[in-house]
Amino acid sequence: MKFWYEYFRQYKKGVLFFVLSCVVFLCVFFLYHLPVGAVLYPALICSLLGVLFLFFDIRQKYRKHRRLAELMKLPAELLEQFPEGDTMEARDYQELIRLLQEEQRQLLTRMDVRYQDMLDYYTVWVHQIKTPIASMRLHLQNEDSDFSRTIADDLLRIEQYVEMVLCYLRLDSDTTDYVIRECDLDAIVRAAVKKFAGQFIRRRIRLDYKPLQGTVLTDEKWLSFVIEQVLSNALKYTEQGSVAIGLEEPKTLYIRDTGIGIAPEDLPRVFDRGYTGYNGRSDKKATGIGLYISQRICRNLGHSITIDSDLDRGTIVRIGLFRDQLEVE
Repeated sequence: MKFWYEYFRQYKKGVLFFVLSCVVFLCVFFLYHLPVGAVLYPALICSLLGVLFLFFDIRQKYRKHRRLAELMKLPAELLEQFPEGDTMEARDYQELIRLLQEEQRQLLTRMDVRYQDMLDYYTVWVHQIKTPIASMRLHLQNEDSDFSRTIADDLLRIEQYVEMVLCYLRLDSDTTDYVIRECDLDAIVRAAVKKFAGQFIRRRIRLDYKPLQGTVLTDEKWLSFVIEQVLSNALKYTEQGSVAIGLEEPKTLYIRDTGIGIAPEDLPRVFDRGYTGYNGRSDKKATGIGLYISQRICRNLGHSITIDSDLDRGTIVRIGLFRDQLEVE
């Protein structure tokens, strides 16, 4: 329907001109008392020829319209073969589109180069910054005081922020190093818990954890990052009580804390990038990036992550590990 409307709208001036010309000739012949048939017969013949012309022209235009509609479904990089323009205006538009495509390709190339340069720089920076962090941690091993334990906690947070930077940059990278294989879930969780063992002890927060049975099809490094982010949040917002880690059916890892919880109005947006909610406004150090990255990673790995919470009672985070169909963004 849209095609017919656009076609007749495009040629309405020509049709109107033809009708007005016939009317003018009729008026002139009528005023001079000339035979009206001298106008009607040529007008009828021209109308029949016009109908034939419209039929063939509509068929040609409709075929071109269908071809263009099919081309619009393709990526911009594949739009190389346009139907040949039948007017100078159409050819000018095609040349303009070609120039814009070329400019777009050049712009994308420059952006890819800049992005890769930035990724390379931050990758080198992350590896370089890990050296002084490791050195400070070695020095702290020889001390056992409240001050050294506080510094150790701060170093752990720095390490998390450094890893977060690298993960954030690599999320959309074509070279993201996912290694999907069967992994021991208990070993992954134990390694993540071990990083926060000092905080559990110093803050006297009980850990309810039993060995987890079974394996999961995932990437060990990226899943570890997600679990560490969830554990970090659980400890950050739990002043006293416990953190429980377990496995539900079907193959769903849960991490439950007895912390301050999340306000109901904040729950729908906890995975939004940069959103910190009421808790984040109270804690000025919150970035609102950790859960966003965690959700993106879970989506890429074919997992799911959900959060349920009761204000002032606690939060439970569930990571669904049961899907074996991996999604590619």
